[in-house]
Amino acid sequence: MRGAGLVGCHRRRPFHTTQRDPQAKLAPDLVQRTFAAPVLNALWIAASTYVPTQYEGFLYLAVILDAFSRRVVGWSMADHLRTELVVAALEMAVWNRRPGEGVIHHSDHGCQYTSLLFGQRCHAVGIRCSMGSVGDCYDNAMAESFFATLECELLARQSFPTQNAARTALFEYIEVFYNRQRRHSALGYLSPDAYERRCVTQTPIVA
Repeated sequence: MRGAGLVGCHRRRPFHTTQRDPQAKLAPDLVQRTFAAPVLNALWIAASTYVPTQYEGFLYLAVILDAFSRRVVGWSMADHLRTELVVAALEMAVWNRRPGEGVIHHSDHGCQYTSLLFGQRCHAVGIRCSMGSVGDCYDNAMAESFFATLECELLARQSFPTQNAARTALFEYIEVFYNRQRRHSALGYLSPDAYERRCVTQTPIVA
């Protein structure tokens, strides 16, 4: 690799985008590291990360993936880490999928996810909250895997002068490439969109 002028792609130094509220009531772990679902809208995996820009600081990204197909069903971007960021991602997922009651939303212990506002919104639409243990990336491994892929395929390959530039690149990566074109070995080398279209006639879309 050195002779060919090639270097490996490394993830950035960890930067904690969520902080635990020690006073918050935590949801139980309904997943137990089993990041698989037999049908659509049975298990959603959520997390957030940051995207640096050259002149405008960090842009923050919250995503929700459907464990059945690995599709990003909800996402939100903002220049802050307030609860509204993750609520907006949840609202998009609910609007996109129209899930029945009982879908599990699994996340870390970040104060955004343990907030009263987020809990009330989940309760209103019949979503069951689930959380892994504190500080263990394996308890949210599917979300961490998505962010590792995003890092290697987009963030490590280019820099963004402004937040608008980052927003545009993230939108294109998620909606144009990742959901519709990127193949996954776990999905039989289909994209999330193609996998869902193939399975939708065989699998009912229920929680």
